[in-house]
Amino acid sequence: MRYFSTRGGSERLSFEEVSFLPIYKCLAPNGGLYIPEYIPTLPENWRSDWKNYSFVDLSVAVLSLYISKDEISESELRQLVEKSYKTFRHPDVTPLTKLDDKTFVLELFHGPTFAFKDVALQLLGNLFEFFLIRRNAAKAADAELEKLTVVGATSGDTGSAAIYGLRGKANVSIFILHPKGRVSPIQEAQMTTVTDANVHNVAVKGTFDDCQVLKSLFADREFNSTHRLAAVNSINWARILAQTVYYFLAYFQLQSQLPTDINIDDLGVEFVVPTGNFGDILAGYYAKRMGLPVSKLVVATNENDILARFWKSGSYEKVDSSTGHDGSSGATAPADGSSDGKQGTATSGVKETLSPAMDIMVSSNFERLLWYLAFENASGIREEKEVEAGKLLSSWMSSLKEDGRVKLPINILLSARKDFAAERISDEQTLTTIQSFFNGVVSYIADPHTAVGLAAARAVAKQNPEDVCQVVLSTAHPAKFSEAVSRALKDYDRFNFDRDVLPQEFRGLLEKEKRVIDVESPDVDLVKAVIEKTVGHQAGKLAGSGSI
Repeated sequence: MRYFSTRGGSERLSFEEVSFLPIYKCLAPNGGLYIPEYIPTLPENWRSDWKNYSFVDLSVAVLSLYISKDEISESELRQLVEKSYKTFRHPDVTPLTKLDDKTFVLELFHGPTFAFKDVALQLLGNLFEFFLIRRNAAKAADAELEKLTVVGATSGDTGSAAIYGLRGKANVSIFILHPKGRVSPIQEAQMTTVTDANVHNVAVKGTFDDCQVLKSLFADREFNSTHRLAAVNSINWARILAQTVYYFLAYFQLQSQLPTDINIDDLGVEFVVPTGNFGDILAGYYAKRMGLPVSKLVVATNENDILARFWKSGSYEKVDSSTGHDGSSGATAPADGSSDGKQGTATSGVKETLSPAMDIMVSSNFERLLWYLAFENASGIREEKEVEAGKLLSSWMSSLKEDGRVKLPINILLSARKDFAAERISDEQTLTTIQSFFNGVVSYIADPHTAVGLAAARAVAKQNPEDVCQVVLSTAHPAKFSEAVSRALKDYDRFNFDRDVLPQEFRGLLEKEKRVIDVESPDVDLVKAVIEKTVGHQAGKLAGSGSI
């Protein structure tokens, strides 16, 4: 399996190359995102052979379809997967919870940081370490070791998940920037209480402007070359691939929870995904294209609704043109996917909501879906269709960059509607949904992102046939968003946050030892100085390998 750019070109890369790229090469040279040269089909007997597989077994089975055994052998892959998911608290890794006969919640928050990003970043951290160890083992005894400096900015979940994925990894240093005083106490403590020697938290004084700092940092080729900067951002292909696995597990878990007289083949299975950068639901699209029986994928957005507006009108635009605003100015996307949202400011055009991980302007991974839609509607043999799709993507993304919007052809929109639906959910709906499911027959406390998904599921269900079951992806534990949950349930005497929500792992977290580096302003030179001082430019020798 090789990988190529959504915007065309002859470049073909291996799985290692697209997963382990330095930050300034996270995008293809022409600005595109890397996708597999084909989507593999499932083995003929996958339903029976995989039916009783564990999450680890399914991961090996699915990932093996995309990773050549010449790159990572099956035994090596199994070791990597086992190491990655032994950190999860639940034996199923991503368990399925039944709310009613037609609504199920796929809980993705049982990893070390209580967020769905753990599923991908635990694996990605181990892949980084695996590739580094193999590369360094092949070097001469007196050769300089290859090292990695991972840099990212966060307003919450991405930072802690990246830290827990990379803590203690040999020859890897990680620097996570967060705006001082602008991250929730729990999220900040999750990051700053990790005291491994290779983990460095940087608190930047000022507004959440650090994405601009990272853009300047990533653009400095000399600094990149010295420290081999890398990012664990949402466009990394390995992150998408890791997330396809839980769609398969959910399918088999749903099958096992159905009454014995109901066959899952007689039902429609609909996945509802709260999403901002489109990575989580894109993984479901790959699973569907591989052959997983999925009737529909539902995009659930908050008030930052660029995706919902596309499925409504066919226009992919940073700012809703019907409001009279010009999307070409002020609105910016995360720096190379390095931020995880919560960028709402007066100038950015992003609205600050109760579901901050989805507070983004542009969905970084949406370009990958657009390529497949363009390819599907192109003419000619496969090679000709690939070229045409690449040219179209390049043109569309250029328009988005220059004008802030692009109007897609009607055939593209109709193709997108075959596999997807989309719903926009307000903050008010988010709060009422948290209340509604708390008062359900099966009382369930949802975080605000999950509530966006549940509200979207209800909206879509009104048009669904009777035989459709919905699986809503739950992306975070409610304890991570205590303000929204407590606000929604404050009038219920029987609700007690500490008793009903707060996990044992969070108790006493705020009192633990913290290690953080303060930076007085979002200045790229100050950030560089922190990295230089902490890591230095010292040639590592094979004899001295180990954690930094």
